[in-house]
Amino acid sequence: MKSAIPEAGVPISPPAAGNGGDRQEVSLHGEILLRLRDYVVEGNIPEGARVPERQLCEMLGISRTPLREALKVLAAEGLIELLPNRGARVRRLSPRDLEELFDVMAGLESLAGRLACEIITDEEIVAIERLHYEMYGHYLHRDMHGYFQTNQQIHESIVAAARNEALKATYANFAGRIRRVRYSANFARKRQRWAEAMREHEAILDALRRRAASELSDILFQHLRNKRAAAIDHLAEGPDSGLETTPQND
Repeated sequence: MKSAIPEAGVPISPPAAGNGGDRQEVSLHGEILLRLRDYVVEGNIPEGARVPERQLCEMLGISRTPLREALKVLAAEGLIELLPNRGARVRRLSPRDLEELFDVMAGLESLAGRLACEIITDEEIVAIERLHYEMYGHYLHRDMHGYFQTNQQIHESIVAAARNEALKATYANFAGRIRRVRYSANFARKRQRWAEAMREHEAILDALRRRAASELSDILFQHLRNKRAAAIDHLAEGPDSGLETTPQND
């Protein structure tokens, strides 16, 4: 597993003084949030476990205040839960939670694919193609971190191409709640999920190129259903099972 946070503490540079200070402060907050989100998503803290604030401050080279601001964002995304006067813990999802959340996501992505095919531009399709081949490169190099980041950009690009702000906002809300399990599902031992997902993305890209609305809608719905099955399989294998191993190719 490749974490976005180095083992040795590498302080994140504070914003410099001057007119660009406000923009740099926003950039600093974004960098902290990105690293922290990746750290949680990639299974470095077990489900239900307390977030080790002191350890994370040392690893990131920051104080408690910016860390807690980032934790508030992750709580709003559904990745963690804030505990009154007791810090935070990683949210635990039951098999029933997964079934319901993935079904909602499947419906949202299915709708996004159908709408996107009606109005997506050639330039947007080319951009998604580039992301697809970048993702395939990560897959060939067994780089799950890079693969997952690019994978999420593809799904978000299809949602953005639907040009529906209500759909986009709803999708973002639910996506955060299953981001961690969506990542770990690729490690399910009962099925070659990573290779299976890559094949499904080939079909997604093909349907998108042809603007085949109904076909893309069905493919995306089944894609999320397959991910749901892998996530539930992985959950049954034990907490954070397989996160330290490299998934096998078929």
